[in-house]
Amino acid sequence: MPPRLPHPDPGVPDTRSPIRYLWWLVTAQKARVLRGSVVGTLWMVGLSVRPYLIARAIDDGLRTGDTEALLFWVGTIVLAGMVLAWLGITRHRTMTFIREDATARSAQVLLKHITRVGSVLPKKITSGEVATVGGTDITQISWALTMTGPGVGAVLAYAVAAVVLWSVNPMLALFVLLGVPVVAAFVWPLLSKLQGVDSSYRHELGILTARAGDIVSGLRVLAGVGGRDLFLRRYAERSQTLLDKGYRVGSIMSWVQALTVGIPGLFLAAVVWLAARMAATGEITVGELVAVYGYVAILIVPVWFLLEGGYMAVRGMVGARRMINVLRIEPDEVGSTGQEPGPKANSELHDPQSGLTVQPARMIGVACDDPGEAVAIADRLGRFSADPAEQTATWGGLPITSIDLAEVRERILVADHESYLFAGTLREILTGTGGPQMDGQQIRVLSRIKAQDSTQNPDPAPKQAEGAIARAVHTASADDVVESLQDGLAEPIDSRGRNLSGGQRQRVRLARALLAEPEVLILIDPTSAVDSHTEARIAARLRDHREGRTTVVFATSPLLLAGTDEVTYIAQKKVVACGRHEDLLHQESGYRALVARDSEDETTGAAR
Repeated sequence: MPPRLPHPDPGVPDTRSPIRYLWWLVTAQKARVLRGSVVGTLWMVGLSVRPYLIARAIDDGLRTGDTEALLFWVGTIVLAGMVLAWLGITRHRTMTFIREDATARSAQVLLKHITRVGSVLPKKITSGEVATVGGTDITQISWALTMTGPGVGAVLAYAVAAVVLWSVNPMLALFVLLGVPVVAAFVWPLLSKLQGVDSSYRHELGILTARAGDIVSGLRVLAGVGGRDLFLRRYAERSQTLLDKGYRVGSIMSWVQALTVGIPGLFLAAVVWLAARMAATGEITVGELVAVYGYVAILIVPVWFLLEGGYMAVRGMVGARRMINVLRIEPDEVGSTGQEPGPKANSELHDPQSGLTVQPARMIGVACDDPGEAVAIADRLGRFSADPAEQTATWGGLPITSIDLAEVRERILVADHESYLFAGTLREILTGTGGPQMDGQQIRVLSRIKAQDSTQNPDPAPKQAEGAIARAVHTASADDVVESLQDGLAEPIDSRGRNLSGGQRQRVRLARALLAEPEVLILIDPTSAVDSHTEARIAARLRDHREGRTTVVFATSPLLLAGTDEVTYIAQKKVVACGRHEDLLHQESGYRALVARDSEDETTGAAR
């Protein structure tokens, strides 16, 4: 059973500004935010009720010696305390729900957008930035919503306290009304400075996170070439820079938090001193003096929430700005245009930019003098490129950008030899039965397997699936990979396949692509990390496996190219020649220099 998402539809965020994004999170849960505001206000206003009750108990009970009145007011104080305790619990629970809802909603929106943007994302932003936004920034955004409950309550409680103090003495009320803006004037410049420093710090944190991930993923390679110490020094230098910025953030935060606690305390002392002088001169009663102390002591709570809320709001604004920067990244036009149905099965693919034509139901080899151009052509054929300077590929005579993207993805699979491997068992990686960790190839595989399982067998790997897996693994010459694992297909594999060798990972990726059984399979250097004997086995089996379907193999390996129906040689981004591998070896010196690994290979390649 798939996991239940917090929000089946998280909604469409407002990315016009950080404030609008925060307001979108508020309006997405209007009833809960309204409840939090009401309960928070009642709780804070209720805090000022107890000083009044205590004042009445002193003036009406203690000073007059009226025991009955004293007991009445004491009972009222106890009852008020119970009500306030319940309001405090409800306020805290409601605000926790608001923050958790905002966190879950932002996380879903971010994940949904990342999957929509797809391959464009790494070109626009680093993985460390995405990780920081998805972790720290989303948390800070949700904490900013504290202003919707205690923040609103603090403003109203402050107004109520001022009115009550006015009834006691207008001078006291005026002192309080003017005092809080003075407090804000002290703290606000620090909050503004914190916003800029914190934004820079989190940007650097994202860069450092990406670098750490790169080092970890490439640790084995770095050790092999002796580069660990070099990268360690660079990472340490970057860490020191980040540490210095962290100290600046911490310094400002310490001042903000010190002023948040200290200034209200000084404010309380000043008001109590003024009220005590009034009580000494008889302008107010002793009970009113106690009430004033209670009002101002309680007023510290909303003042503290206002300052704390401002601090949270500033950090939330920084997080929201970084969040919308990611959400504003748009996919290439390949993901936003085209609604027409695709051509009939086994239709011709053509790339007018290079002149490459892929005949249907054949295995075509493509040898490019520039590896980057091979990737570019594969992207155009698979509709992963939308460079306006490039000509659009056609499929069955139709511009591929005019065809519904979902159909293109379903029927054409571009399999890069460095595509990502998610963590899970080997069977889950191949078939996509690992739940939320599935990628596009795995989803396609799982759909095909489910379609084959006409008996509705609850086993996620029925006999039909096991047979398909075994065949794909055999074609990819990955039988020894399965045999080398203690639990075979049930063996857990680390993310990125870190517990596999480079050749093993490549064969697993090839098996996964073959298991997807697309109508058109485009392979990019599928055997670049394997030895010649393994490559020869894959070359011999691949053609039989893909019999009757279109397969395009971008490679310069003579073993792979010799097994294709036809080879297209591309130099300087244009098709130079087409023909059998053996013929091109004799007729095209450029092709021979590209694919023949040494002088002996020219002869053996021709023999093949």
